[in-house]
Amino acid sequence: MNQVDYIIVGGGFAGFFLAHQLKKSNASFVIFNGSQISGSHISAGVCNPVILKRFSTFWKSKVQMDYLDTIFSEIETYTRKNYLIKEPVARIFHDQAEKVQWLRNSDKDDLKPFLSQDFVTLESVENPLESGIVSGSCRIDVEGFFNDMRTYFESQGHIINDNFDYDSIDLSNSVYKNFTFKNIIFCEGIHVNQNPFFSTLPVVPNKGHCLEVEINQEIDPFIIKKKHFLFSLSKNRFYYGGTYGRLDNSEEIDPEFVEELENGLKAFYKNQYEIVKVKTAFRATVDDRRPILGTHPEYDNLKIFNGLGARGVLNGSYFSNVMCDYLQHKTELDPEIDVKRFY
Repeated sequence: MNQVDYIIVGGGFAGFFLAHQLKKSNASFVIFNGSQISGSHISAGVCNPVILKRFSTFWKSKVQMDYLDTIFSEIETYTRKNYLIKEPVARIFHDQAEKVQWLRNSDKDDLKPFLSQDFVTLESVENPLESGIVSGSCRIDVEGFFNDMRTYFESQGHIINDNFDYDSIDLSNSVYKNFTFKNIIFCEGIHVNQNPFFSTLPVVPNKGHCLEVEINQEIDPFIIKKKHFLFSLSKNRFYYGGTYGRLDNSEEIDPEFVEELENGLKAFYKNQYEIVKVKTAFRATVDDRRPILGTHPEYDNLKIFNGLGARGVLNGSYFSNVMCDYLQHKTELDPEIDVKRFY
C-alpha cells in the first residue's frame, strides 16, 4: 500500500498549480490525470487585470497579477522554463465613446496602474480609433506549461495516468485502491457534476471554442483584443478565441461558434488566413464569480478546489497558494470562496 498525504484529482490549472504548492511544502501526493480535455488545456492563458467590456477591474485583481511572477519563477526552478510571456493586451476601440470611457476610468485609483493613457495604432490590423494598452497584462505558454508540468511530475512519480473511480474510495479508512491518504482534493472542473460527493455544487459548464490559424504576415506583438483575443503561438501560427456558451453541453464543435470566431477575426484582420485547428472544451464557472475551496460538509478527508472560470491562470495560481495553506496549516478560508457558502 502506498501512503500519500494528498490525492489530487484533475490535471488542469487547479490540479497542477496545487501540485506545485504541495511540492513546495514537501507534502507527498499523486495526481490522477485522466483522459478528459478541460477548458484549461485550450485556454488563451491571458492574464488581464481589466474587464475589457466595461474597462473595470475585479475582485483581488492586483494581488493575483502581482503573484504571477512569484509562482512562475518558482516553477522555473524545476522545469527550467518561465511560461510568462510579457506581451500586453491591446484593446481595439469600437467607437469614440469607448475611448472616452477608457480615459475616464484610467484616472480611478484601482485602474490607474493598468489603463495606459497613451493610445497606439496597430499596423497589422484595422483600428481606426486606435487601441488602448493594458499595462502589466500578459499571457502564459499554455501548451508548454502543461507539457512540461506533466513531464516533470511524471518523472517524480506523482502522475497516475488513469481516470479516477469514485466507487473505489473507502472513506472510513482513507483508502483509494492501493493508496492510503489524508485528503483527496477534487480539482476536476466541470466533471465535478458527475462527482457523487460534490455534484450538488452550482458549477456551470461554459463551452468555449478557439481557432489556431495560419497567417503569413507579421502581426503587432500584442495580445490583440476586439471581440476575442489574437496572438502569436509560433512562426505564422496564431491563437484566436474564445467563445462563451452555456446552452450547448455536447463535446462536438458548434459551427455557429466557429462562424462567430471567423466573423470576429475578419472584422479587424482583412488579409488571408487559414484555419488549422478548431478546439472546444468547457470552463467550470460559478455564478458568483468566485472559486470554490474547502471541505465536504460530511467527510473531512474530501476537499475541493474548483470553479476557476475564465481566469484559470490567475485564479489557479493565486488560490492554489490559499488552498495549500488551508490544507497544510489549517488557515481559515475567506467566506467568499469557501464551499460552505453553498451548504
